[in-house]
Amino acid sequence: MDNDHEARTVLAITGMTCGGCANTVTRVLTRVPGVEGASVDLASGLATVTGRATVAALIGAVEAAGFGGRLAEPATGS
Repeated sequence: MDNDHEARTVLAITGMTCGGCANTVTRVLTRVPGVEGASVDLASGLATVTGRATVAALIGAVEAAGFGGRLAEPATGS
């Protein structure tokens, strides 16, 4: 198995106002087929997802839960 190159997607999430919102986003992301793990940072508004789910499926799950989502801009300099 090739675990060294696990797919990682970072989404910018809008509409989160509290820890409950972050928990909801985490829960819906982990239910998307192909997701191995998800963590959401309320302060930065970013969700980091590992696994093989498509970006469209991830954003669709976030939007279905009442939040906004888009692919986060990659960090510069790497």
